[in-house]
Amino acid sequence: MKNGIETNDPPQQPVPVEYPPKFHKYQDPANIWMRSLLSLALYLVLGYYLFHSFTFLLLITAIIIFHELGHFIAMKFYRYKDLGIFFIPLLGAYVSGTKREVSQKESAVILLAGPLPGILLGILFFWLDRVTGGYYIADISLEDISELLIILNLINLLPIYPLDGGQLLNRIFLDEENWIGKGFVFLSAVFLCWVAIKISIYPLLIFPALMLFRLFAENKMDVIEKKIEAAGINLDISYEDMPDEHYWKIREILVQEHPSFKDIPGGPPYEYNPREEKIMSAIQNLLHRHLIQDVSVVGKIFILLIWVGALAAPWLLQMDMEFFRKIGF
Repeated sequence: MKNGIETNDPPQQPVPVEYPPKFHKYQDPANIWMRSLLSLALYLVLGYYLFHSFTFLLLITAIIIFHELGHFIAMKFYRYKDLGIFFIPLLGAYVSGTKREVSQKESAVILLAGPLPGILLGILFFWLDRVTGGYYIADISLEDISELLIILNLINLLPIYPLDGGQLLNRIFLDEENWIGKGFVFLSAVFLCWVAIKISIYPLLIFPALMLFRLFAENKMDVIEKKIEAAGINLDISYEDMPDEHYWKIREILVQEHPSFKDIPGGPPYEYNPREEKIMSAIQNLLHRHLIQDVSVVGKIFILLIWVGALAAPWLLQMDMEFFRKIGF
Protein backbone atom coordinates (compact mmCIF):
# COMPACT_ATOMS: atom_id res chain seq x y z
CA MET A 1 0.00 0.00 0.00
CA LYS A 2 1.37 3.39 -1.01
CA ASN A 3 -0.28 6.64 0.27
CA GLY A 4 -3.35 4.69 1.38
CA ILE A 5 -3.71 3.04 -2.03
CA GLU A 6 -3.40 -0.69 -2.23
CA THR A 7 -0.88 -1.98 -4.79
CA ASN A 8 0.12 -5.38 -6.09
CA ASP A 9 3.86 -4.64 -6.42
CA PRO A 10 5.95 -7.80 -6.01
CA PRO A 11 8.34 -7.86 -3.02
CA GLN A 12 11.78 -6.48 -3.73
CA GLN A 13 14.39 -9.15 -4.45
CA PRO A 14 17.85 -8.82 -2.87
CA VAL A 15 20.45 -7.49 -5.24
CA PRO A 16 22.87 -10.33 -6.11
CA VAL A 17 26.40 -9.75 -4.87
CA GLU A 18 29.14 -9.77 -7.49
CA TYR A 19 32.29 -11.50 -6.33
CA PRO A 20 35.47 -10.71 -8.27
CA PRO A 21 37.92 -13.55 -8.89
CA LYS A 22 40.00 -14.43 -5.84
CA PHE A 23 43.41 -12.80 -5.75
CA HIS A 24 46.28 -14.50 -7.56
CA LYS A 25 49.92 -13.48 -7.66
CA TYR A 26 51.98 -15.09 -10.38
CA GLN A 27 55.28 -16.34 -9.00
CA ASP A 28 57.86 -15.86 -11.72
CA PRO A 29 60.63 -18.44 -11.14
CA ALA A 30 63.14 -15.90 -12.45
CA ASN A 31 62.08 -13.45 -9.72
CA ILE A 32 62.39 -16.13 -7.04
CA TRP A 33 65.94 -16.95 -8.10
CA MET A 34 66.82 -13.27 -8.41
CA ARG A 35 65.78 -12.81 -4.76
CA SER A 36 67.88 -15.86 -3.88
CA LEU A 37 70.95 -14.35 -5.55
CA LEU A 38 70.39 -10.98 -3.88
CA SER A 39 70.09 -12.68 -0.47
CA LEU A 40 73.33 -14.58 -1.21
CA ALA A 41 75.12 -11.35 -2.14
CA LEU A 42 73.98 -9.67 1.10
CA TYR A 43 74.98 -12.78 3.05
CA LEU A 44 78.51 -12.67 1.59
CA VAL A 45 78.96 -8.93 2.20
CA LEU A 46 77.88 -9.08 5.85
CA GLY A 47 79.60 -12.42 6.39
CA TYR A 48 82.96 -10.94 5.40
CA TYR A 49 82.75 -8.51 8.31
CA LEU A 50 82.15 -11.45 10.66
CA PHE A 51 84.87 -13.85 9.43
CA HIS A 52 87.43 -11.37 7.99
CA SER A 53 88.57 -14.18 5.68
CA PHE A 54 87.06 -14.49 2.24
CA THR A 55 88.42 -18.04 1.86
CA PHE A 56 86.81 -19.21 5.10
CA LEU A 57 83.57 -17.38 4.21
CA LEU A 58 83.42 -19.14 0.83
CA LEU A 59 83.98 -22.49 2.57
CA ILE A 60 81.13 -21.84 5.02
CA THR A 61 78.90 -20.68 2.15
CA ALA A 62 79.73 -23.77 0.07
CA ILE A 63 78.83 -26.04 3.01
CA ILE A 64 75.53 -24.20 3.52
CA ILE A 65 74.68 -24.38 -0.20
CA PHE A 66 75.50 -28.10 -0.25
CA HIS A 67 73.22 -28.58 2.78
CA GLU A 68 70.32 -26.59 1.32
CA LEU A 69 70.65 -28.30 -2.08
CA GLY A 70 69.89 -31.57 -0.31
CA HIS A 71 66.60 -30.12 0.97
CA PHE A 72 65.90 -28.52 -2.42
CA ILE A 73 66.41 -31.73 -4.43
CA ALA A 74 64.22 -33.73 -2.04
CA MET A 75 61.44 -31.11 -2.18
CA LYS A 76 61.72 -30.98 -5.97
CA PHE A 77 61.39 -34.79 -6.06
CA TYR A 78 58.20 -34.57 -3.97
CA ARG A 79 56.78 -31.87 -6.27
CA TYR A 80 56.85 -28.83 -4.03
CA LYS A 81 55.95 -25.56 -5.79
CA ASP A 82 57.58 -22.11 -5.81
CA LEU A 83 60.94 -23.48 -4.67
CA GLY A 84 63.79 -21.15 -3.80
CA ILE A 85 66.89 -20.98 -1.60
CA PHE A 86 67.17 -17.86 0.55
CA PHE A 87 70.13 -16.74 2.67
CA ILE A 88 69.84 -15.04 6.05
CA PRO A 89 72.89 -12.81 6.65
CA LEU A 90 75.09 -13.98 9.54
CA LEU A 91 72.73 -16.87 10.31
CA GLY A 92 72.37 -19.36 7.44
CA ALA A 93 69.84 -20.22 4.74
CA TYR A 94 66.58 -22.06 4.12
CA VAL A 95 64.62 -23.60 1.26
CA SER A 96 61.14 -22.22 0.62
CA GLY A 97 58.37 -24.22 -1.06
CA THR A 98 54.67 -25.01 -0.87
CA LYS A 99 52.64 -28.20 -0.88
CA ARG A 100 49.23 -28.94 0.62
CA GLU A 101 49.49 -32.66 1.32
CA VAL A 102 52.69 -33.80 3.01
CA SER A 103 53.45 -37.20 4.50
CA GLN A 104 55.66 -37.96 7.47
CA LYS A 105 57.90 -40.08 5.22
CA GLU A 106 58.35 -37.18 2.81
CA SER A 107 59.08 -34.84 5.71
CA ALA A 108 61.70 -37.21 7.17
CA VAL A 109 63.46 -37.56 3.80
CA ILE A 110 63.40 -33.80 3.16
CA LEU A 111 64.67 -32.90 6.65
CA LEU A 112 67.45 -35.51 6.64
CA ALA A 113 68.46 -34.76 3.04
CA GLY A 114 70.12 -31.55 4.24
CA PRO A 115 72.45 -32.65 7.08
CA LEU A 116 73.12 -36.31 6.22
CA PRO A 117 74.96 -35.73 2.89
CA GLY A 118 77.13 -33.10 4.57
CA ILE A 119 78.02 -35.45 7.41
CA LEU A 120 78.80 -38.29 4.97
CA LEU A 121 80.97 -35.96 2.88
CA GLY A 122 82.74 -34.86 6.06
CA ILE A 123 83.40 -38.51 6.96
CA LEU A 124 84.78 -39.11 3.44
CA PHE A 125 87.10 -36.09 3.72
CA PHE A 126 88.16 -37.26 7.18
CA TRP A 127 89.32 -40.63 5.85
CA LEU A 128 90.94 -39.05 2.77
CA ASP A 129 92.95 -36.82 5.08
CA ARG A 130 94.11 -39.86 7.03
CA VAL A 131 95.04 -41.74 3.83
CA THR A 132 96.91 -38.83 2.21
CA GLY A 133 98.67 -37.87 5.42
CA GLY A 134 97.33 -34.32 5.37
CA TYR A 135 95.98 -32.37 2.41
CA TYR A 136 95.21 -28.65 2.03
CA ILE A 137 92.68 -26.82 -0.12
CA ALA A 138 93.24 -23.04 -0.34
CA ASP A 139 95.32 -23.12 2.87
CA ILE A 140 92.59 -24.97 4.77
CA SER A 141 93.37 -28.54 5.79
CA LEU A 142 91.09 -31.33 4.61
CA GLU A 143 90.75 -32.30 8.27
CA ASP A 144 89.36 -28.86 9.17
CA ILE A 145 87.00 -28.98 6.19
CA SER A 146 85.74 -32.41 7.23
CA GLU A 147 85.23 -31.31 10.84
CA LEU A 148 83.47 -28.12 9.73
CA LEU A 149 81.16 -30.14 7.46
CA ILE A 150 80.31 -32.46 10.32
CA ILE A 151 79.87 -29.85 13.07
CA LEU A 152 77.65 -27.49 11.04
CA ASN A 153 75.38 -30.33 10.00
CA LEU A 154 75.37 -31.83 13.51
CA ILE A 155 74.16 -28.49 14.87
CA ASN A 156 71.30 -28.67 12.37
CA LEU A 157 70.35 -32.11 13.72
CA LEU A 158 70.00 -30.95 17.32
CA PRO A 159 66.41 -31.40 18.60
CA ILE A 160 65.75 -27.66 18.73
CA TYR A 161 63.10 -25.95 16.61
CA PRO A 162 63.46 -24.60 13.86
CA LEU A 163 66.62 -26.65 13.17
CA ASP A 164 66.19 -29.76 11.02
CA GLY A 165 66.40 -31.98 14.11
CA GLY A 166 63.73 -29.96 15.89
CA GLN A 167 61.41 -30.10 12.88
CA LEU A 168 62.04 -33.85 12.59
CA LEU A 169 61.15 -34.36 16.25
CA ASN A 170 58.02 -32.24 15.98
CA ARG A 171 56.80 -33.72 12.69
CA ILE A 172 57.56 -37.42 13.24
CA PHE A 173 57.64 -38.03 16.99
CA LEU A 174 55.31 -35.32 18.33
CA ASP A 175 52.05 -33.80 17.10
CA GLU A 176 52.95 -30.33 15.86
CA GLU A 177 49.31 -29.23 15.87
CA ASN A 178 48.51 -29.93 19.56
CA TRP A 179 49.75 -28.33 22.77
CA ILE A 180 52.73 -30.71 23.03
CA GLY A 181 54.13 -29.61 19.66
CA LYS A 182 53.46 -25.95 20.39
CA GLY A 183 54.98 -26.31 23.85
CA PHE A 184 58.12 -27.76 22.27
CA VAL A 185 58.37 -24.77 19.91
CA PHE A 186 57.96 -22.41 22.89
CA LEU A 187 60.72 -24.17 24.87
CA SER A 188 62.99 -24.07 21.81
CA ALA A 189 62.42 -20.32 21.52
CA VAL A 190 63.33 -19.83 25.20
CA PHE A 191 66.46 -21.95 24.77
CA LEU A 192 67.54 -20.00 21.65
CA CYS A 193 67.11 -16.75 23.58
CA TRP A 194 69.39 -18.11 26.31
CA VAL A 195 72.00 -19.26 23.75
CA ALA A 196 71.99 -15.90 21.90
CA ILE A 197 72.52 -13.99 25.15
CA LYS A 198 75.07 -16.49 26.48
CA ILE A 199 77.33 -16.30 23.41
CA SER A 200 76.55 -12.59 22.80
CA ILE A 201 75.35 -13.13 19.20
CA TYR A 202 72.26 -10.98 19.48
CA PRO A 203 71.08 -11.32 15.85
CA LEU A 204 70.13 -14.90 16.83
CA LEU A 205 67.31 -13.38 18.90
CA ILE A 206 65.48 -12.81 15.62
CA PHE A 207 64.64 -16.52 15.41
CA PRO A 208 62.99 -16.96 18.84
CA ALA A 209 61.20 -13.63 18.45
CA LEU A 210 59.67 -14.78 15.15
CA MET A 211 58.79 -18.17 16.65
CA LEU A 212 56.98 -16.62 19.62
CA PHE A 213 55.19 -14.15 17.37
CA ARG A 214 54.05 -17.03 15.16
CA LEU A 215 52.73 -18.98 18.17
CA PHE A 216 50.64 -16.03 19.36
CA ALA A 217 49.45 -15.34 15.80
CA GLU A 218 48.36 -18.98 15.44
CA ASN A 219 46.20 -18.67 18.56
CA LYS A 220 44.47 -15.64 17.05
CA MET A 221 44.02 -17.44 13.74
CA ASP A 222 42.43 -20.40 15.56
CA VAL A 223 39.67 -18.06 16.78
CA ILE A 224 39.19 -16.68 13.27
CA GLU A 225 39.15 -20.21 11.83
CA LYS A 226 36.27 -21.19 14.14
CA LYS A 227 34.25 -18.15 13.00
CA ILE A 228 34.86 -19.03 9.35
CA GLU A 229 33.75 -22.63 9.89
CA ALA A 230 30.69 -21.40 11.82
CA ALA A 231 29.78 -19.43 8.68
CA GLY A 232 29.61 -22.73 6.79
CA ILE A 233 32.80 -22.23 4.79
CA ASN A 234 34.93 -25.27 4.05
CA LEU A 235 38.61 -24.78 4.90
CA ASP A 236 39.52 -28.34 3.98
CA ILE A 237 40.25 -27.33 0.40
CA SER A 238 43.13 -26.08 -1.71
CA TYR A 239 43.40 -22.40 -2.59
CA GLU A 240 43.04 -23.20 -6.29
CA ASP A 241 39.73 -25.03 -5.69
CA MET A 242 38.27 -22.44 -3.32
CA PRO A 243 35.20 -20.66 -4.79
CA ASP A 244 35.62 -16.91 -5.33
CA GLU A 245 32.63 -16.28 -3.06
CA HIS A 246 34.34 -18.09 -0.17
CA TYR A 247 37.53 -16.07 -0.68
CA TRP A 248 35.65 -12.81 -0.21
CA LYS A 249 33.62 -14.12 2.72
CA ILE A 250 36.77 -15.30 4.50
CA ARG A 251 38.37 -11.98 3.67
CA GLU A 252 35.41 -10.16 5.24
CA ILE A 253 35.93 -12.05 8.51
CA LEU A 254 39.68 -11.41 8.39
CA VAL A 255 39.36 -7.64 8.00
CA GLN A 256 36.90 -7.61 10.91
CA GLU A 257 38.86 -9.83 13.29
CA HIS A 258 42.56 -9.68 12.40
CA PRO A 259 44.42 -6.70 13.97
CA SER A 260 46.66 -6.29 10.91
CA PHE A 261 43.73 -5.84 8.51
CA LYS A 262 41.19 -3.83 10.53
CA ASP A 263 41.94 -0.66 8.55
CA ILE A 264 41.03 -2.38 5.27
CA PRO A 265 37.44 -1.78 4.11
CA GLY A 266 35.21 -4.80 3.61
CA GLY A 267 32.39 -5.10 1.13
CA PRO A 268 30.27 -5.14 -0.87
CA PRO A 269 31.43 -3.84 -3.23
CA TYR A 270 34.50 -6.08 -3.11
CA GLU A 271 37.74 -4.60 -4.36
CA TYR A 272 41.39 -5.53 -4.17
CA ASN A 273 43.53 -3.65 -1.66
CA PRO A 274 47.23 -2.73 -2.08
CA ARG A 275 47.85 -5.26 0.71
CA GLU A 276 45.84 -7.98 -1.01
CA GLU A 277 48.86 -10.29 -1.28
CA LYS A 278 49.18 -10.34 2.53
CA ILE A 279 45.46 -11.05 2.84
CA MET A 280 45.81 -13.90 0.34
CA SER A 281 48.72 -15.36 2.36
CA ALA A 282 46.65 -15.19 5.56
CA ILE A 283 43.77 -17.00 3.84
CA GLN A 284 46.14 -19.66 2.48
CA ASN A 285 47.50 -20.20 6.00
CA LEU A 286 43.96 -20.76 7.27
CA LEU A 287 43.38 -23.63 4.83
CA HIS A 288 43.93 -27.03 6.36
CA ARG A 289 47.20 -28.74 5.49
CA HIS A 290 47.15 -32.50 5.30
CA LEU A 291 49.89 -34.35 7.16
CA ILE A 292 49.65 -38.02 6.27
CA GLN A 293 50.62 -40.20 9.24
CA ASP A 294 52.45 -42.90 7.32
CA VAL A 295 55.46 -43.71 9.52
CA SER A 296 55.03 -46.91 11.54
CA VAL A 297 56.68 -47.62 14.90
CA VAL A 298 59.40 -49.59 13.07
CA GLY A 299 59.90 -46.63 10.71
CA LYS A 300 60.24 -44.24 13.65
CA ILE A 301 62.85 -46.50 15.25
CA PHE A 302 64.74 -46.60 11.93
CA ILE A 303 64.68 -42.79 11.63
CA LEU A 304 65.78 -42.48 15.26
CA LEU A 305 68.75 -44.82 14.70
CA ILE A 306 69.87 -42.79 11.65
CA TRP A 307 69.52 -39.59 13.66
CA VAL A 308 71.47 -40.87 16.67
CA GLY A 309 74.14 -42.42 14.40
CA ALA A 310 74.65 -39.08 12.62
CA LEU A 311 74.93 -37.22 15.94
CA ALA A 312 77.49 -39.76 17.16
CA ALA A 313 79.68 -39.49 14.02
CA PRO A 314 82.58 -37.54 15.61
CA TRP A 315 82.89 -40.03 18.46
CA LEU A 316 82.48 -43.06 16.19
CA LEU A 317 85.31 -41.71 14.01
CA GLN A 318 87.39 -40.98 17.14
CA MET A 319 88.08 -37.43 16.01
CA ASP A 320 90.46 -35.50 18.25
CA MET A 321 87.79 -32.76 18.55
CA GLU A 322 90.47 -30.05 18.32
CA PHE A 323 88.46 -28.10 15.75
CA PHE A 324 85.38 -28.32 18.00
CA ARG A 325 87.33 -26.76 20.85
CA LYS A 326 88.72 -24.03 18.56
CA ILE A 327 85.22 -22.85 17.73
CA GLY A 328 84.03 -23.22 21.32
CA PHE A 329 81.70 -26.21 20.82
